[in-house]
Amino acid sequence: MFHFIWPDMLWSLAVIPLLITLYLWILNRRRRVAVVYPSLSIIRPALVRSLKWRRHTPPFLLMCSIASALIGGARPSAQIVLPADYLTLVMAMDVSRSMLAQDVPPSRIEAAQAAAKEFLKDLPPNVRVGIVSFAGAAQLVQNVTDQREDLISAIDRFQLQRGTATGSGLLVALATLLPDAGIDVEAAIYGSDFVGGGYGARPLERRPNAKVEKKPPPPVPVGSYSAGAILLLSDGRRTTGIDPMIAAKIAADRGVRVYTVAFGTPDGFIPGMEGGGSYYTKVDEETLQAISKITEGEFFKASNANDLKVIYQHLSSRFALEKRDTEISALFAMASIVLVLLAGFLSMLWFRRPGSHIILDQT
Repeated sequence: MFHFIWPDMLWSLAVIPLLITLYLWILNRRRRVAVVYPSLSIIRPALVRSLKWRRHTPPFLLMCSIASALIGGARPSAQIVLPADYLTLVMAMDVSRSMLAQDVPPSRIEAAQAAAKEFLKDLPPNVRVGIVSFAGAAQLVQNVTDQREDLISAIDRFQLQRGTATGSGLLVALATLLPDAGIDVEAAIYGSDFVGGGYGARPLERRPNAKVEKKPPPPVPVGSYSAGAILLLSDGRRTTGIDPMIAAKIAADRGVRVYTVAFGTPDGFIPGMEGGGSYYTKVDEETLQAISKITEGEFFKASNANDLKVIYQHLSSRFALEKRDTEISALFAMASIVLVLLAGFLSMLWFRRPGSHIILDQT
């Protein structure tokens, strides 16, 4: 889909009908000047049946050249798929105890770790990655880096905890992706009256010399941030922390896309919990879909290890190539030059011989 940086320049295309009118007027005037021959048989061998359409081809190409130049002057832009520049991807991984469920053998967490490590290996070298884990609280387990070994080691160090703070994980991931955006994670999650934080945090006295919360920056177009994205994987429903939709709105206001993956099956359960019973888990697909929709990301559903691997392969190719608005004025300028040269070449090829454009009066 085209859009133009200088759309007012398109009004100049009105000159094209005027040039066509001028061309037709010149043709009509030339018909009035005729050379009278006593017999057509004298010149018929020199005539070519295709002379009529050939005669109009160079002027037609010249008109197209002018139109192309005028459109290029309006500075057209289009979304083109190009190799991505240096990108930053933050993976927010659910490490709640529901990841112990064995509906995805050998368990959700082991399958997710294996798929994530394969995903990292397949990413192009121009993609840097940071890793955030979340359960009852969210934490940055690996700063943004292009060292795949460090990232894989961070995934191997995951430790499962109680609770599922999906919104907190998303917010910490956003602060990791945009470290200079001034996102106050503690204030957003716990409020200005909370000291410390984490699972089970309680309101204490107001922090001394607490800073007045800064006014958030004005929103930017949704999905406009092209230097990175967030990949959020979860298998359960939020039980604590900030509302995921609030965190998603903050990400959307900063133009960051969030790609969400719902991992697990409806029949997932954790065997051998306290008391000898089993604990059934359910993926909150609705929330994950809403997060991806509000940020103009994508939602994926994986019910087994192979599904997750396919999703990660798709995302790997997505981050290797990206759509971006690119000005294509040069293409129209090049087309204009080619059309002018072609018109000149055809004119020399067809009309270089004297008399090849004779106009006859048969009256």
